[in-house]
Amino acid sequence: MASPAAAQSARKDLKTGNKFFEQENYRASIPYYEKVLAKDPNNAKALFNAGIAYMSFDKEKASDYIYKAQKIKPKVSKDVEYWLGRVDHLNFNFDEAIAHYQAYNATLKKNDQRKEELAQLIQYSKNAKVQFNSPKDVVLKNLGPTVNTQYSEHSPVISADDKLLLFTSRGENVTGASGNASGKKNKSIAADGEYYEDIFETRRIDADNWEKPRSLSGVLNGKGHDASIQVFDNDTKMLLYRNDNNGDIFMTEKTGGDWTAPTRLNGNINSNAFESDAFITPDGLTLYFSTGRYSEDGTLDLYYSTRQPGGDWGPAKSLGGNINTKYDDDSPYLSRDGKTLYFSSRGHNTMGGYDIFKSRWDSIGRKWSRAENMGYPINSPDDDSYYRLSPDGSYAYLSSYRLGGYGEKDIYTINYIKNAIIKGQVFSKRDSTSTIPGAELVFSGTQADKTAISFRDVTKAPNGDYRVTVLSGRTYQVAVSKDGKNIETQEFAVPVSTNDTTTIVKNFYVDYIDTTNIAGNRFKNIYFDTDKYNLRPESIRELNNLARILKANPGVNISIEGHCDSRNTDEYNMVLGQNRAQAAYNFLKKQGITQTRMATVSYGERRPAAPNDSPENMQLNRRDEFRIILKEGERMPVLNMGTGTTGAGKGAGATGAGMGTGTGAAGTSGGSKLAPGKSKVKMADGTKVKIKVDEDSDKIKVKTEGPNGSESKTKMKNGELDAKMKDASGEKTKVKTKVD
Repeated sequence: MASPAAAQSARKDLKTGNKFFEQENYRASIPYYEKVLAKDPNNAKALFNAGIAYMSFDKEKASDYIYKAQKIKPKVSKDVEYWLGRVDHLNFNFDEAIAHYQAYNATLKKNDQRKEELAQLIQYSKNAKVQFNSPKDVVLKNLGPTVNTQYSEHSPVISADDKLLLFTSRGENVTGASGNASGKKNKSIAADGEYYEDIFETRRIDADNWEKPRSLSGVLNGKGHDASIQVFDNDTKMLLYRNDNNGDIFMTEKTGGDWTAPTRLNGNINSNAFESDAFITPDGLTLYFSTGRYSEDGTLDLYYSTRQPGGDWGPAKSLGGNINTKYDDDSPYLSRDGKTLYFSSRGHNTMGGYDIFKSRWDSIGRKWSRAENMGYPINSPDDDSYYRLSPDGSYAYLSSYRLGGYGEKDIYTINYIKNAIIKGQVFSKRDSTSTIPGAELVFSGTQADKTAISFRDVTKAPNGDYRVTVLSGRTYQVAVSKDGKNIETQEFAVPVSTNDTTTIVKNFYVDYIDTTNIAGNRFKNIYFDTDKYNLRPESIRELNNLARILKANPGVNISIEGHCDSRNTDEYNMVLGQNRAQAAYNFLKKQGITQTRMATVSYGERRPAAPNDSPENMQLNRRDEFRIILKEGERMPVLNMGTGTTGAGKGAGATGAGMGTGTGAAGTSGGSKLAPGKSKVKMADGTKVKIKVDEDSDKIKVKTEGPNGSESKTKMKNGELDAKMKDASGEKTKVKTKVD
């Protein structure tokens, strides 16, 4: 329990805080409320008032304080539901805000004028919900703590070369009423407890950094608020605001590197009412400005004036009902071509507070089109104003008070998300080198508003390359297909790009085997025993088949690729894989295949055909693969599969492996059986072939004699093959195996 002295001190602090609060000097009230809460954390009144005060500096803390106050004391204020609605709206809880507004509205009498405000606040929340659920593809970036402070920074003005930024600040470095930087800050404080506004300038260091700002004190900064509006005429002239006469528009010129004393624009522009902001067109002939002169309740509307023959501004004319509302309409800005008007408004379909709107000039109807909300995230539930395009129009500046800022209003840049070029190749995952021409890639994603988008390309021959332009800043599902069949779908995140020159290289590796790259599956793998590289009998049969095809296609070259399982080290397996490839190479060379038509390569264990998790799968990995080597721009050839026995080479081919076409033993492989009897054939190269088939066709004998002295004898009976071969050098080979 607090001591009497502590309780008395808390009451005194609460009283002082309430005094500042009632004067709407919210920043000054907060320290006193925090002193109370340090001694009495559950003081509902201090929590409630501090929450309202924090709404201009810390939205989330404001919500926490007001909700906590209501929980401690449900009737802490008769207006508690109103303020709960306000903080929920600012924190993007739009449905909850509407519920609180409706609950508060139910407590008001029928003729209470606040009902109209409540109806508008409810509409703001409904508008905000629509805009929030349909975001635009833009990126907002805070200019950072060098420019922005815990106080308000606004009214960005950029020079023609995009290197000098003028802006307005209510920070601690203002000169205010003192007219100097003497440190007498009490003279720099306005009635609301904030510092007066002063104009500052800073130079760009690089794309993301600025020099320490300096105050344009002296002639530019008057006794009260001063704000930058626009520089024009090659940055030699400036429009600025001063709160003289309730707020007027002034102009100054730069001479000798400094600004002259500002002069007030004429009576067609300024009045005893509030003139807030203005914009002069590049030709200097038209001035757009905001004024409270013509409204019954002093709210701002947008007007324009044209320069008269004498050089001064003529009578003001309204921009019309498509622009002006019964609420404040402020901060006009025109695109360089004069066809698009940007402005801030508390009316139309704002999300709450000021929103940025745009309108296009209807040259036929001679009027501005209906105002269009620029949407979220350009706009937020709080004030968004002073939209200004960069000199080249590629991005914009904005002043806004939003979550994640440094406090009160900050200056942001708005960059529209641009396209990015994605290019690369599609490879077979099996070997990571074989490209896949003719593969279709479809990049599927969504815009910020969840609208589906997709971009497509097909890989080109011979390198399997693609190129597609996509909207950046999102993750795409990339579906890869071939011949209308989906291979697989991968995710690919494309980073945000704010220019149209971003190029990203992305190669896709997919689980696909291009069968056209394996000679129509006619080049079968051969397999090896564990830790061995000698050829098995069935491997000799496949190699003879390969030799026959290569002889029938003299323009075809091949790559012989040796592979291993993972039983040994990678280094060891690279050597073993090379030995396996070399074994096939040596055999084919003996069959008459010129060595210049063959290349060997070892992949060791690096490209398994199956996981090394079982004896069966490991056997699949102990292999040689054969691939046709294509020259750049060359298409896969249509192969002549050859005829007759493979013994027509250098003797050893007549093992039965080549039988199954022409005069070979087709009956052993499911083809039509040979007729019983004897036959003799002389091949084009002079090889003589004798074939004898018994009456039941279950026994076949084949004898070959080559012109170079090679010969072979092959006998096939009951599915078994027995062959003896001798090549031209006299080297003999015997093969005995079962035939599939």
